[in-house]
Amino acid sequence: MDTDPKLRPLYLAQILYERTDEDHYLTTAQLMEILEKEYGIKAHRQTIPADVAALRSFGMEIQEVMSSQKRYNLISREYDIAEIKLLIDAVESSKFITKKKSEELVAKLSKMAGRNQAEQLGRNISAEDRIKYDNESIYLIIDGINEAINAGKKISFLYFKYDVRKEPKLRNDGKPWVFSPHKLVWNGDFYYMVGVFDSKKIGTFRLDRIMKRPDILEEDALPFPADFDFEKHLQTSFRMFGTKYTTVDLICANDLMDAILDKFGKDVTTYAYDMENFRVETDVVPGTVFYSWVFGFAGKVVINGPAEVKEQYKEMVLKAAERL
Repeated sequence: MDTDPKLRPLYLAQILYERTDEDHYLTTAQLMEILEKEYGIKAHRQTIPADVAALRSFGMEIQEVMSSQKRYNLISREYDIAEIKLLIDAVESSKFITKKKSEELVAKLSKMAGRNQAEQLGRNISAEDRIKYDNESIYLIIDGINEAINAGKKISFLYFKYDVRKEPKLRNDGKPWVFSPHKLVWNGDFYYMVGVFDSKKIGTFRLDRIMKRPDILEEDALPFPADFDFEKHLQTSFRMFGTKYTTVDLICANDLMDAILDKFGKDVTTYAYDMENFRVETDVVPGTVFYSWVFGFAGKVVINGPAEVKEQYKEMVLKAAERL
């Protein structure tokens, strides 16, 4: 227990931060009691107002209410409860953050609301049985990649996929990948690294499939190709697969405009088609993920062109039908 009186204002700030808010306060006597019982620091009725004044000068918004005993509460925080709730929901919904790490992060975020509002958050959090992956090294992996990006260096790492026994199996014949990382992207339910292979080809890796923290190499990272448009890559790639864009012409039922804008954004090019449908022209990366997205609308989205994309989609559907 630290009894240094010089630390009294710091402990007082901590007490007010953790235990008061707009609806909950502590009296001078209560603050003195907590300081002595929990921190071993004696305080007097004259020192509490002086310490509060110092904390106000520092920037803390502490309210002082006059009554039979002065009452104090912290009335402003960096994040309000609605913002903290949004952050908690994002953590809970993220597949790449493991269940254990999610619980740790939620606990830390809840503390930012103070004890009383943390209880309210706990009652309001609806943590459904969301699928979580189990790569506990995810924080170290993110940290290593971010460090390499900031330093402009290549990395070396092991990458795996799951076999039919649900066991991780190393890819690339068990050899480390050497890669120039440039961007970390949260896309859909996953976190990805986008960068360049030594062959100068653009590559994408899911972070939860990296075995452990990558090794940062001495070699300088290769730059993105001069003609590579990263923003376009983000807008046109489905779940980060592929980099070869194709302009497609889609015929969509009128009641799907929300779904189209959700996928492609409000700047997507649309045209009137007939009374029941509209046309969309947009760049996509053709492949099974895009075709699965189209198929999910059960015929209400039709690929009108180009011919090779229509043919690829048709082949995929027919192959699937043959398995029935």
